[in-house]
Amino acid sequence: MFITEIQAISPQNTYTNKGINPIVVHNGNRYYAIEPNYSGIISPNQLRRMGKSLRMGIGAAMPIVTKHSDIQGIILGSADGGLEDCIKFLNQIVLYNEGTLSPTGFVQSTPNAAAGNIASMTKNSSHNCTHVHGGHAFENALLDAFLLAETQQVEKILVGNIDEISDFNYSIEMQGNWFKTEETNNTTLLESNTPGTVCGESACMFLLQSHALHYYAQICDIDVFSFPESNEVEQRFHAFLQKNAITTQSISRVYLGYNGDSRYDFQYKKIETLCSYASNIHTFKNLVGEHPTSIAFAVYLASLELHNLPSTNIPCYTLIYNQYKNNQHTFILLRGKNSA
Repeated sequence: MFITEIQAISPQNTYTNKGINPIVVHNGNRYYAIEPNYSGIISPNQLRRMGKSLRMGIGAAMPIVTKHSDIQGIILGSADGGLEDCIKFLNQIVLYNEGTLSPTGFVQSTPNAAAGNIASMTKNSSHNCTHVHGGHAFENALLDAFLLAETQQVEKILVGNIDEISDFNYSIEMQGNWFKTEETNNTTLLESNTPGTVCGESACMFLLQSHALHYYAQICDIDVFSFPESNEVEQRFHAFLQKNAITTQSISRVYLGYNGDSRYDFQYKKIETLCSYASNIHTFKNLVGEHPTSIAFAVYLASLELHNLPSTNIPCYTLIYNQYKNNQHTFILLRGKNSA
């Protein structure tokens, strides 16, 4: 499928789709998203009742869906949904002794709240689904879109991710030693060589079309797998390339999910070594932090880069490799719009 529209709210200045220069430097181990001015996108009455994940999701989606009233599917991926609002609601149950309380916090915190609100605000009654498969939530949203387009001949589908930093989840992950305890920032994260990483959040939206003449990038293939055995990552890599009839020399750009966690970054080093012919090796978690659906931000950056490349008759492939907690692994292959 072809990516014809993109939009992102992230810890970088991405809302204008003009790139990430200059890079916004974040200190500490929480990289919060830079939210845009929502006036003209979300009405004030609706905005004041929305939690952060809902604001971000709708804010990233509306510029796309308002331009395309004929969208035939809304499919999002979110590991936790609006967990912050959910915890607030649970605390209110205790505070009011299970008495009468507003259900707003609960309604707005469910993972499918964003997709439902986008559909409601645009009066879209098409296929609507939210995938919550942890580190594969966004990838399953993409696969769902591929299946929907193939089985029902659907032409336009909105696909995206939403994940926010919640104090509750952050505390649990911190106790699990997933985040760094020492002081760090964007510029030093990947060289820290210590256990743990930094926490991040983002909402990235993509309009996928089955056919397109003008587009950012083509999604050629996706491969997801969990709990790999020794050498399985390399085996899946070679099988992935063979399936798509390309070699390592065909890949000109690689996006790797290095996050500064000394325990698991070795997986990325394997792929970096195998892709030694690539002219550009990029990282993205030093920009937006680690979260289950952070690979969506890599797709956003790669699409933007491919879109801005000069015309060429040589096929231009970008490979994205990510793993979440060394449990859930993904390869995504993109092809540039100017490819032969």
